[in-house]
Amino acid sequence: MIEPPKLPRPARLLGSKMARLNLIISGAIMLLASVVLVLFQFAALRSAMVEDLRIQARMVGNNSGAALLFADQRAGEELLAGLAASPSVRNAGIFGADGLLFAHYRRADADALGPPSAQLLGARFRYRASFVEVLEPIEANGGAIGSVMIRASMAQLYQRLLAYAGFTLAVALCSFVLAYLMVARTRQATRDAEAHLHYLAHVDPVTELPNRHEFNERLAFALTRADRQDTSVGLLLLDLDNFKVVNDTLGHNCGDVLLKMVAQRLIAILRGGDIICRIGGDEFVVLVEPADAVTELKSVARKILAALAAPFALDSHELYVSASIGMSLYPVDARDAQTLTRSADTAMYHAKNQGKNCYAVFQAEMELRAQKRLAMEANLRKALDNGELYLHYQPQIDLRSGRIIGVEALTRWTCQELGQVSPAEFIPVAEESGIIVGLGRWVLQTACRQAAAWRAAGLLETIEHVAVNLSSCQTRDGALMDDILAILAETALPAGLLELEITEGVLMENVHANVELMQRFQDAGIHLSIDDFGTGYSSMSYLKRFPIDQLKIDRSFVHDLPGDGEPIATAIIAMAHSLNLTVVAEGVETAQQAAFLRRAGCDIVQGYYYARPMAAEQLTALLRERQDWRPAQSLAL
Repeated sequence: MIEPPKLPRPARLLGSKMARLNLIISGAIMLLASVVLVLFQFAALRSAMVEDLRIQARMVGNNSGAALLFADQRAGEELLAGLAASPSVRNAGIFGADGLLFAHYRRADADALGPPSAQLLGARFRYRASFVEVLEPIEANGGAIGSVMIRASMAQLYQRLLAYAGFTLAVALCSFVLAYLMVARTRQATRDAEAHLHYLAHVDPVTELPNRHEFNERLAFALTRADRQDTSVGLLLLDLDNFKVVNDTLGHNCGDVLLKMVAQRLIAILRGGDIICRIGGDEFVVLVEPADAVTELKSVARKILAALAAPFALDSHELYVSASIGMSLYPVDARDAQTLTRSADTAMYHAKNQGKNCYAVFQAEMELRAQKRLAMEANLRKALDNGELYLHYQPQIDLRSGRIIGVEALTRWTCQELGQVSPAEFIPVAEESGIIVGLGRWVLQTACRQAAAWRAAGLLETIEHVAVNLSSCQTRDGALMDDILAILAETALPAGLLELEITEGVLMENVHANVELMQRFQDAGIHLSIDDFGTGYSSMSYLKRFPIDQLKIDRSFVHDLPGDGEPIATAIIAMAHSLNLTVVAEGVETAQQAAFLRRAGCDIVQGYYYARPMAAEQLTALLRERQDWRPAQSLAL
């Protein structure tokens, strides 16, 4: 299995750097916040300490007034001794009004207490790194008679602050660890999401092959390497033939399983250096490097076709898959990735037009045909609005009476830019591009309106049906039946006058769905005919299931009459009559063909021998001229 593309290294490095930067910033913010909290706590503890000391000094001052007035030093020292209960107090003193020490308290290891400084006298408190001092006045008889000074150590405050700082830093560290773990987890989830998104952006989920985006990157890298090493790069574009039929008949889930099986086979037969990608619904591309010659690309293409030749076992079905392969070579066919891919795509469509299940090497003239096709598609989309499309009608002749018994509506196109365009050219383009649905609706409406006009003029007395062809795209259109009924209602044309022609190949694409569709047509009273009979490989069992009224022998068999086509034509006529079906032979161009068909019992003929397709005005004139035909007046054979 091809290794899925990994997230580019620069993207991974950038993500790691951003994660580390975020963690560093988060750690710095947490550290700064911790420092701020510690400083705030220090200020709060120191203020609380000063306030506590003031209260104690005030209590001493309130009780020491009498001792100071009566010069009772012993009473003053006893009052100060009560401060021993406060472990932070180192010194205390009672000073008289003259500033001299009256009584004092000092712990054994404390320094002697000096008189209050000027700062302390002014502010009533003083901070130092190792202690705090407070001063409170002693009042008596309405005036100050002295003061109480207390000095306390900051050691206990620092111990509490250290404990708080440790707790704060521990909380910050835990928070950082949690943040780191969350960031790591988020980063891992982000990496997983990035890898998944990268996988979705570069890998096809069905086949697990590189997708179109990854293909573009690998192709660009391969072309750069080819330029550097002076080598070539080959590109093979594969499109599975008729893959839509699998999706329509078995469902998209089975289609996805089949795509995966196809991918596995392609991986198994390609070389290790070859790159295979799925770039679309049923499109694969193979990069071959170095590709020294076109013969090497042809060899790879043959290996691919051979690998797909064996049937695929899917549930209870045995499916056969083929591919159309287009090849182009860099730098021979193109000088850039876009042109190289377009050249391979052009060659692939050429292979499809050659009958599918084959390969084609890009040639310059293919590009001209592709450009012509694009121009044709662009003009075809505007043809209806520009009034460039119109219908011709070809009579169908009853061989027994010689009368015109039906007409077939055939689309014609005269393009303002391209001139007269053959239906053999623009009908396939309309089907591939999806234009055929709108075009087919217009043909149905125009033909029914014309038939209604002929009927109103009394010109359809001998004509049983006006035939209109349906394409495969139209049969898959869910709105087809509603459109037909709406057109019949709008034109007031009886449903029995409308004949729908469906080719045998289209019917065999999805037998079950088409049987249901044709049954709805029959229930509505619409006449049904199988066109190009004999080319779609339908069996008698299938033919009996279709609610049809008529078979049209393909012109390829009529062309060989009389001669090699006689046994086939005779067998088709006999088989159809045994099923009570009318037989129409199209493409009758000679008297000998007409004579044989009459002897073989064919019912109706159509071809240049009798009349070419003609405009509605010409056929109207012919119907007016021939409306009183009798058997004796029928066309000579």
